[in-house]
Amino acid sequence: MEGKARFTRWAGGAAVALAAVLLVASCGDAAPGRTSGAPGAPAAHTGHAVHAGHAAAQPPPAAPLRPGERFMTLTIPEPYRPTAPSGGTDEYRCFLVDPGLTDTAFLTGSQFLPQNTDIVHHAIIFRVGPKEAEAARRTDAATPGEGWTCFGDAGIENGAWVGHWAPGADETLLRQKVGYPLPAGSQMVLQIHYNLLGGAGGTDRSGIRLRLADGASGLAPLETGLIAGPIELPCTAKESGPLCDRKAAVEDVTHRFGEQARHMVDGLARMCGQGEPPRPGPTQHCDMPVRDDATLYAVAGHMHLLGRSIRVDLNPGKPDARTLLDIPAYNFDDQAIRPLAQPLEIKAGDTLRVTCTHDAGLRSMLPALRGSPPRYVVWGEGTSDEMCLGLLVWSPQA
Repeated sequence: MEGKARFTRWAGGAAVALAAVLLVASCGDAAPGRTSGAPGAPAAHTGHAVHAGHAAAQPPPAAPLRPGERFMTLTIPEPYRPTAPSGGTDEYRCFLVDPGLTDTAFLTGSQFLPQNTDIVHHAIIFRVGPKEAEAARRTDAATPGEGWTCFGDAGIENGAWVGHWAPGADETLLRQKVGYPLPAGSQMVLQIHYNLLGGAGGTDRSGIRLRLADGASGLAPLETGLIAGPIELPCTAKESGPLCDRKAAVEDVTHRFGEQARHMVDGLARMCGQGEPPRPGPTQHCDMPVRDDATLYAVAGHMHLLGRSIRVDLNPGKPDARTLLDIPAYNFDDQAIRPLAQPLEIKAGDTLRVTCTHDAGLRSMLPALRGSPPRYVVWGEGTSDEMCLGLLVWSPQA
């Protein structure tokens, strides 16, 4: 899941709108019909020896509707054939879909439905209001083919992240009475990352199944918080090439994804390094101050194919320190949301930390990356680039 730096009132400002990168669909303690790993539980297998960066399995059947809920399924209007721009192997495309809401509703769950899993890397679901939807329609009409190119985020102002899909991230239902508010006239933008690495191709007509509740149901409003960490991963001692130079690697990412990619790399280096120059190495972290009280329900982590481990901590190094997410053996094909056993109160003045470890040695081992040029890896939206992202599903306290 991937994206440019975006500052939010809750997590002190460094949350990335990953359009990227991966990940949340959701709503709290896992309900029947969804098996969700507990925080801290390692994946059943690392997947590093075999996975190609895509999940071939289709989503499981939906869990039963709960009282007051209804399903709505929307699909991309027409099949789309992705084409990676700027000589890259990745395209981010946004599609506007209309749930036809005439009254306020709550999104209590969502399941992205990938149609062509050979090329769909991940997807982000954004909510846009009526005014923003009109801007999206103009952008769509001015762009050849279905949808529009949207590296970084939805490409539309005020898009709110309300769900995601990545391998292993099926619908997650929270037992608490919570949901993402959808005012009347709201529409959804599906941002889909197409990965054409290895020559995969064809068309795609993915969709989304929404689980909706009436707006008068008294649910607490959910939001998605994002915490990004830097990636400063040099080539291995056995590798060499022009992209092993950091400056050249940043220029390459910028060429493929635009100036927002450079801003993301530079912004993370300044913010997370507290003004110090980036220090190359496999493990990096970033601290984010919490600005407003909130109730936290679930967490998730996202990296790409070189990811080894990821964790999210609350108040590290303090007496009340707590680990919210610990995945010591990261598996790209298991990016499920982890509901907390009990909701957790987060207070203004607390600190959140995301820590990621990447392994450049995997580049020569994974089928999807074998043969790709060695590079100094920084934050980037391509499958051969990397991310370090913690996702938090939370509700602001009044």
